[in-house]
Amino acid sequence: MKHILLAEDDPQIARLIQFKLEKEGFRVTWVEDGQQALERVRHEAFDLILLDGMMPHLDGFQTLQALRQDGAFSAIPVVMLTAKGQERDVQKGLDLGASDYIVKPFNPQELATRVKRLLSQT
Repeated sequence: MKHILLAEDDPQIARLIQFKLEKEGFRVTWVEDGQQALERVRHEAFDLILLDGMMPHLDGFQTLQALRQDGAFSAIPVVMLTAKGQERDVQKGLDLGASDYIVKPFNPQELATRVKRLLSQT
């Protein structure tokens, strides 16, 4: 079973994503900020990471940058899932190494489809 790390500070959105992805057959671990995400990824193996753009402590962009700079985690697909949808934000996420970028509000089925696509490439 593929294991996904979800870093999302809004519990309602996190529950929706977790429910949808678990229904699709994935195992989902939820944390509330980027700092917790970095701590978890050091101790558990994940097949994909979903990052909210705006979180306390470390935002999604800072977390993505830290992941990409660490050779141990640089190959894990990372999807930015954020309300920051301006062109410069999307470009920043992709430049930092995001595998995909989804703007909130989002369609849960589209999210699941994109996750499946990325995981089929690994």
